[in-house]
Amino acid sequence: MKNLKVLLLTSIIVFLLAGASYAADNAHRIYGKITTVDGDVFEGLIRWDKNEASWVDMLDGTKDIPRKNRKKSKSYKNRSRRDGIEIFGVRIGSNSTYFSGGAQSGIRFGHIESFEVIGDNEILVKLKSGEEVELSNGSTDIGTDIREIIIEDLHEGEIELEWDDLETVEFFAARSNEKSALGERLYGTLTTRRGDEYTGVIGWDFDEALTNDILNGEHKNRSKKIKFKRIKAIERYSSNGAVVFLEGGKEMVLRGTNDVDDSNRGIVISNFEIGEILVEWDEFDKLVFEEIPSNSFSYNDFDGGKRLEGTVYTEDGDSYTGFIRWDNDEEYSWELLDGNYHNVKFQIEFSKIKEIRKKSYRSSIVTIHNGESFRLRGSNDVDEDNKGIFIIDKNGDEVEIEWDEFDRVEFK
Repeated sequence: MKNLKVLLLTSIIVFLLAGASYAADNAHRIYGKITTVDGDVFEGLIRWDKNEASWVDMLDGTKDIPRKNRKKSKSYKNRSRRDGIEIFGVRIGSNSTYFSGGAQSGIRFGHIESFEVIGDNEILVKLKSGEEVELSNGSTDIGTDIREIIIEDLHEGEIELEWDDLETVEFFAARSNEKSALGERLYGTLTTRRGDEYTGVIGWDFDEALTNDILNGEHKNRSKKIKFKRIKAIERYSSNGAVVFLEGGKEMVLRGTNDVDDSNRGIVISNFEIGEILVEWDEFDKLVFEEIPSNSFSYNDFDGGKRLEGTVYTEDGDSYTGFIRWDNDEEYSWELLDGNYHNVKFQIEFSKIKEIRKKSYRSSIVTIHNGESFRLRGSNDVDEDNKGIFIIDKNGDEVEIEWDEFDRVEFK
């Protein structure tokens, strides 16, 4: 009888641990409730626009710039080569986003409490912080060009919706321990041809994000369709092919599709401690798939953001402390700093940035809180095309620092 009690107790513990592991599997996944224009309500795991399925993934769009910030900053005075010419009061050929009133933006799904569709290509986003921001289409994430919206409803199973079906989308931590019929989130470590390594959830060719998705290619003149859950690693073979390593030790060279050659649209790594990293085929070397750690991140690890705050130092030794508006555009910690490092495209969330230090007119050293540093180029966030660094002090006075004057910023 005693042995039977021990066996029963052991079985209960194993069952509870198994249930906990299932719940942990869903902790990193986008989960919520979708209400349609017809009043139908669905709840479950969400796959958004094919390649977003985890809280670290980005909802991309265009953010409206407040009219008060659209003025031309000092940083663009006397720069005729950038400002173009004016004909009948209309500026032609300017690179500045001041004139359009909008700027490319993005926000991780984990920061979002809900959003409401307010137009064919517009949403009103409510963040966990209580702030609201309007985003419009700047990608296929928002609007009628969206490629796919799938919710795995708790009662009805897999449901595919169109943009015109949506009324509101509410997000919260997963309440279900059901496993996804679409598979687990792709996760792994990518190595570039320069030897840099990046780990995170993976979007392959901007399409494939889950283990039941298909890698297409041709091998020995035969068409191959391989589920990612069977793939251990993918290695660049040439501009027109890749070596695919399968479970069980088998490997093959695939060619002939944009999954495995230089027409690949890029491999996206969403890293919790950095942001989003895009590696194009010419820089890609190898990707090794792994199981995503159960404690990697969850909905509760995102706070909805806050105003950027810190101290800006000039080359002359002056310093200014207060709220910061970077590049006359980004002013919240959920926003993104863009730049290229070793020909890899970075979007670093400002909440992860400890310091930005000007290295030259064309580049900056960006240090994140985990101690890593990247010398970024190729974006007005990190070079002389920066549209101004604005600091609002405790008295409400605003100071603008031009790139020529700027030395570094330390964020609070």
